[in-house]
Parts: sequence; structure tokens; C-alpha cells
Amino acid sequence: MTGDRLSSDEATRIHDAYARQRPRWEQTQYRGWMPGTLFMAQERDRVMFDLLRRHGAFPLADKRIVDIGCGAGKTLLRFLQYGARPENLFGIDLLEDEINTARELAPHLRFEVGDARQLPFEDCTMDLVLAFTLFSAIQSSSIREGAAREMLRVLRRSGAVLVHDFWTTGRVNPDNRPLRRRELERLFPGCHVQARRVTLAPPIARRLAPRSWFLCELLVRVPFLRTHWLALITREA
Repeated sequence: MTGDRLSSDEATRIHDAYARQRPRWEQTQYRGWMPGTLFMAQERDRVMFDLLRRHGAFPLADKRIVDIGCGAGKTLLRFLQYGARPENLFGIDLLEDEINTARELAPHLRFEVGDARQLPFEDCTMDLVLAFTLFSAIQSSSIREGAAREMLRVLRRSGAVLVHDFWTTGRVNPDNRPLRRRELERLFPGCHVQARRVTLAPPIARRLAPRSWFLCELLVRVPFLRTHWLALITREA
């Protein structure tokens, strides 16, 4: 199968998968203000900003940040709360509907429909590249590799790639392929990978958080109950 045919087939599969899943994601239990979703987001953000602080990423005012697979742009909006400037924030997504929603929510940021393997940026122009549940949405190993190469191409020498993704998927995510630690390191050769297990298994978080936030705090400390990687990837010195 040629590269162009492979790309077309994978793009079609991703479009179809998101179309099938959209009714589920629109259910109330998945809204950001629901206790389970809020617990997962806050726990992830605590770890994320600890990694960024240790990397020396702050302050963010002069940092150029791009979110690959940005969806409706909500992750980028969170960075505004921590000092990033609108003119330095960019979002790319394969799905036009998601980009249209992002532009409605945040017209002051820059969003484009695009392929993760052909980013519309010059070499070494980004300080931080975000990839949140991007790789698990891609089945093809070669397309994953192409996306990772592009991330490193646009990344400045002192910059970092931040990956948040599933290391395991259940029946609720039949269209997703887990991102294993070994593959994460293979996708970014010549890089240092700091990976932490995060995110209390979503079914548990959604069930327990409305009843006991404290119990969720206890359970998220159990490694096998954490379903995602949060990895900060930097070039070796």
C-alpha cells in the first residue's frame, strides 16, 4: 500500500471513529464540570505543570506552543490561565468540525485543519509541542512515526514535547491503540523521556468522584489503576 493510500485510509478511519464516538462524548458524564472529569483533569494538570516547572518552561509568556490533535482547543485555553499569550498558541487537528468549534470558542487563538505529519511551521520554532491522546487515535505505526518526526522538526533545541496518552485501552475505546512506553521511546530517538503514570481509570473516576473525592485521591496512587502516560520529551544534551 502506498503512503498516500495509507494516509487516506487512516484519515477516513479516524473520521469514522470520531463520528461513531461523538454521541457518547456528548453525554453529561463526560462534561468538564462533572466531578469525575474534573478530578482527572486536575490530577493530570498538577503532574503536567510539575514536569514543565522542572524543565524550566516557566514563565510561558514568550513560549510558542502548538497542540497537535487539538480538538476543540480546550487544552490550549488552559495554558492561557498559566501565563501563555494568545498570539503564541496554535492548534492543529485533522477534523474540520473540531477546528470550527475551536475557532468559535477561542477566536483569539490560531487553529488550522492539518496533518500531524505536515505541520505548517518552520523548523525549530516551537518551545512546547502538545500531543494529548493523539498517538492512540492513530493505528498505523508509520503515521505515528511521521507525526513524531514532525514534532521534533518544529521543536526548538531547548523545547519539549508533552505527551498525554493511553498505555492501555478497554472495550470503551475499540478504535484506539495503546501507546506503550517502549514505543514512546522508539518514536523519539535521541531524546530523554520522563514518563509518569497518571489518570485514575475513567470509569472508576466517574463513578466515585461524585461520592468521595478523597477515595479517588487514594486510588490514583495505585499504579495499575492509572490508565495514561504523561511524558515530557526533550533532546539529549
